Amino acid sequence: MKRETQSRVLWWQRAPRIPTLALFAVVALALLGTFSLIIATVEAERTQREQAARTSGILASLDEIIRATMNGETGQRGYFITSDTRYLAPYREGQERYSIEIRRLREKMGGELPEEQALLVGEISRLGDAKWAEMAGVVRLVEERRIPDAHARLLSDEGQLAMNGLRRAVAKLEDIERIRLEQAVQRAAAAEAKILPSLAALFVVIVCALALGLWQAIRKAEAEALAEGAAAIAEARDRADLLAKELNHRVKNLFAVILAIVKMSARGDAAAAPAVDRIAKRIHALVTAHEVTQGTGKDQTVDFADLVGKAIAPYRSSSERCELAGEELVLPGKHAVPLGLVLHELVTNAVKYGAWSQPGGLVRVRWSREGSRAKVLWEELAAGESATAAKPGREGFGSALIRSSERQLGGTIARRFDVRGIVVEMDFALEGAED
Repeated sequence: MKRETQSRVLWWQRAPRIPTLALFAVVALALLGTFSLIIATVEAERTQREQAARTSGILASLDEIIRATMNGETGQRGYFITSDTRYLAPYREGQERYSIEIRRLREKMGGELPEEQALLVGEISRLGDAKWAEMAGVVRLVEERRIPDAHARLLSDEGQLAMNGLRRAVAKLEDIERIRLEQAVQRAAAAEAKILPSLAALFVVIVCALALGLWQAIRKAEAEALAEGAAAIAEARDRADLLAKELNHRVKNLFAVILAIVKMSARGDAAAAPAVDRIAKRIHALVTAHEVTQGTGKDQTVDFADLVGKAIAPYRSSSERCELAGEELVLPGKHAVPLGLVLHELVTNAVKYGAWSQPGGLVRVRWSREGSRAKVLWEELAAGESATAAKPGREGFGSALIRSSERQLGGTIARRFDVRGIVVEMDFALEGAED
């Protein structure tokens, strides 16, 4: 049972405490939060890079569309003015370049576009095609030598309107792409701004976790040291208990030997028999007091009710009445011997001279505790109303024994003779008595 209790204690010592679990949860949440922020930041930066590449490609295609259209227009005007076919080279190169950039623009814009951008791409394609159709018509008229018709078409607003519309549509699409790029940059910057505080908080939490881990390791080491110390103390206590039992056995044997020696010394000597009998009874009182102190544990305490009960028990009968009353009174073990001897002396005096010397007498013992002191009242009430105890003429061994016990108990033992018998009042300290 002791080992099971010790195992449970050690298990509770090793078990994680609520602050440890709470800090572990905080660390886990901080790690998850920081991990999520890192993923969000990486995703925002990736989106920014993709948007930057997309915007750059779209702007380049739009710029090439305008440039190719203007080069084509320059070649068309030169051919119209000079009829020199060498001017058709930049015209045809611009036309081819325009077709390539229109396809590239559609590829870079993707298939699923917001409505506004889809309309702008369609408008750029329609206006660009209209402008190139106008330039192709002028070139065809010049090739057919229909210069007045070519001049008339050149002077019309058809080409100018198409070119102006193309520039406006390209400018709108460029603005939209720049806005989208700026938004992506802002999202990436916001995500990056959240990373540093999160990393700082995570650093603080990790430092706290390390400190708590160190504290737990120290506590565990202390608990293990205490467990080892407790095991050693328990083993030492077991050895001490075994030695105490052996010593108790030897003390009882010693008392038996002393009793045997005393009785053998008086054998054949009738005059010494009464003295030997008194000595033997006092030795029995010592044995009783000694037995009361056994088995009281490490504090070596004595229950006064047990002590007085054992002192009176050999003499109680229907004619020798006794009343014992009092609260729980626990005495230091060192009080057992002097109190046991005093009680034995009072009991034997009651049997010989006091309340129990005649049938019907009453011995009343009351005790109480007042702070750190004990109060004991011993009263003898003889059966006859006029019965009195004889006062001793001189101080005998019993009186000397009581005086010695007073010093050992660190208190007073006062005796007075009442009408019906002796009254003894004891007042002694529960702690601090002389050894």
